[in-house]
Amino acid sequence: MTNPPPWTDIFGHAEPYPEQADGIDAAVDAAEDGGFLALEGACGTGKTMLALTAGLDRVRDPDSGFERVFVLTSVKQQLRQFETDLETINATLPDEYDPVSGLTLVGKADVCPYARENRGGIDRENVYERCEGLRERTRNLVGDGGATTTSNLVSEARSQQVGLMDSGTGAASADAGGGGSAGTDSGAGDYLSVDGEPTPYRPDTEEYEVTEFCPFYAGFLDDLPEDGDPAEAVPFDVTELGHVGPTELVRLAAGHGSCPHSVMGALVPEVEVVIGNYYHAFDPVTTGTFTGALLDDATFVVCDEAHMLEPHVRDLVSDAVADASLRDAENELTRVVQPLSFETAGAESDDAELVRGELSDADVTVEEIESVREFYADLRRELDRRVTERLDRERPDWRASMRELDDDEIALRDPEEPAKDEITAWAEREGYGDRVWARARQVGAVVKRVLDSLEAEDKRRAAPGVGRTLNAWYREGHEEFFRAIDLERTWDETAPPDSWRRAYNASLALYNCLPSEPIGDRLAEFGGGVLMSATLEPMDVFREVTGLDHLEAQGRPVIERTYGLSFPEENRASLAVDAPKFTHQNRGAPGEENDTRLAHLDATAAVAAREGNVLVGTPSYAEATWMAESLSERLDKPVLLDESSGDRATESLKDDFFAGEGKVLVTSLRGTLTEGVDYRGDRLAAAVVCGVPIINTSRPRTRAVITAYDRRFESGFETALTVPAVRKARQAVGRVIRGPDERGVRVLLDARYARESWNGVREYLPEHEREEYQPVSPDMLALALDRFDRQPDGD
Repeated sequence: MTNPPPWTDIFGHAEPYPEQADGIDAAVDAAEDGGFLALEGACGTGKTMLALTAGLDRVRDPDSGFERVFVLTSVKQQLRQFETDLETINATLPDEYDPVSGLTLVGKADVCPYARENRGGIDRENVYERCEGLRERTRNLVGDGGATTTSNLVSEARSQQVGLMDSGTGAASADAGGGGSAGTDSGAGDYLSVDGEPTPYRPDTEEYEVTEFCPFYAGFLDDLPEDGDPAEAVPFDVTELGHVGPTELVRLAAGHGSCPHSVMGALVPEVEVVIGNYYHAFDPVTTGTFTGALLDDATFVVCDEAHMLEPHVRDLVSDAVADASLRDAENELTRVVQPLSFETAGAESDDAELVRGELSDADVTVEEIESVREFYADLRRELDRRVTERLDRERPDWRASMRELDDDEIALRDPEEPAKDEITAWAEREGYGDRVWARARQVGAVVKRVLDSLEAEDKRRAAPGVGRTLNAWYREGHEEFFRAIDLERTWDETAPPDSWRRAYNASLALYNCLPSEPIGDRLAEFGGGVLMSATLEPMDVFREVTGLDHLEAQGRPVIERTYGLSFPEENRASLAVDAPKFTHQNRGAPGEENDTRLAHLDATAAVAAREGNVLVGTPSYAEATWMAESLSERLDKPVLLDESSGDRATESLKDDFFAGEGKVLVTSLRGTLTEGVDYRGDRLAAAVVCGVPIINTSRPRTRAVITAYDRRFESGFETALTVPAVRKARQAVGRVIRGPDERGVRVLLDARYARESWNGVREYLPEHEREEYQPVSPDMLALALDRFDRQPDGD
């Protein structure tokens, strides 16, 4: 008998599936050489446990060089699955093993004690601005030349609470202490209680003399040792706790009197498993201020839902400057130079002295600030001119029909011919040369510092972001980046009635067409890892667009694995229906009656009429509305329609779908209900994908992406549009079968899935799915469904 591999002690279940064992070994082998495993595994493969086991095997091997596993996922449900599997691992570890320490990263709004309880003038909407201001004032109070110490601040905050308890007078004592409103009744004394856990402080922020500060942040600073190692300020031993989620973190940190978000940041490099979102690894601001310690070769990275890596990172490395931000930045620059303008001969105000000192330290001149301010003002006027000109040309009556305007995009160059954009060319003609673009970022940074010192109001400053983005606008190339004016429909009653600003938010958008380089560069910083999804195929395309091919060329091995469903084939019917292609040209507008629409409606109704819940995916929300209304006229069972909406409405719709007898849920394949949602057990009996959800190619930025991919990969349309669309279709039908005992029907409804043609997509299905999704004609669909129902296991 051969000895079991070392990772079996970490694996959280009695026996792995064969695919899991193979995948763990492949991931370990790749990581040993600094490489990556690209893994496609069907739902139910156990990818989460596979990735955690492989990563922890490397972390717990003292000779591997790995110190932590960094999990990235874009889906909240998958985040919870990693938490659950990590807890399973800890529950099944042999007694001689220490528990695996883990941490879930969340935003300030989720862990700030005041924001969670809506106290201290802090809520989820303003928590970032208020937190930044409170931290700044707290540091100023205790820094070099400060008025006091962290110990004094914490002692005063705690003594205020003790005074309340001793006096037994909540409101009066609170007001006398200068810390804000009285707070809430929480039992003995007037503590701030977070999720039922009492803290050592009052329900609102504190003041030292006349300066407001955050006692929780002061408590964290007070716990920092002289050497400044943040880990020493963590008030609990994370190695004994296993995984620490947001609620537990708040309880442990706030209950001690320390800032939960600061404690979370201190724990980031200390735990064995960090679970976060893509922006924790790919957003430049987040990595620069919070998670940078994870970006090294001691980190084993796990990119879950990796088929979404490319579009998510594209968004993160793209940027925009809103018209309102330009306006605010111009005003901020004005407020900085005003104290200098109001000086009298021979007498300099304190504000002017502060401004001159900051400018001198930053090596920024008053003339540079005035030049950038003038540039921003002229840029807004040019933006106004271009938007007005566009509307006058395309919608001459737009002033009388503003509420009917749709989102729009104004290209600043030919999307299919990379060249200098029109805004850059305009700036050159107006005499705004390289220096004003290059210095915008530094000017924005110093303006923020000046205003934070001059003004007590807590708010985000516009100038730093505007300067950073305009600097990138000037610096980045024109083949990989596309520049445009985005017009987002809104309504602002305060804008002039004849201005487009009443109907639109306008932005100067800097759009990254080719994120493969930033993805590959970031992956190269890690020591190795796993990129996984239920839909990565075709692997050659995935490797290209994520930069893995470039890494392999540099000597970083890339191992591929594709695992289909291992559950009994007799439990599922997988059909590719050779119906007319559901393209816009064939189907016409929603509501139009023609052979294409009738064929798709007939086939969808045949599946939707079956017992149990049925999910129907269409190429857009407009098509979903048509399909839902048409099915409602044909079926006896309830038909639910998913519309573009917020998380709360979507969760309510899911609850309705899962409750009671069988229903039909119709949605867009570009929505959130066809990916990452757990339809386990009897929650879903069938899924129908109607058409191939290729996005509208008329948008200029889409054409720019196709052009960029054509130039880089020589297959722009297929790489940028067709392959992602097929992955979305596969994600939708993949919701049906999640376990060995589940039965269901999976239908790809469109001739492009069923047979080869000039625009067919069958070749983009992995080989095992091409074999399983046998073509069937529309008139044979009912017979195929009946045959499946008559199988013995279907009784």
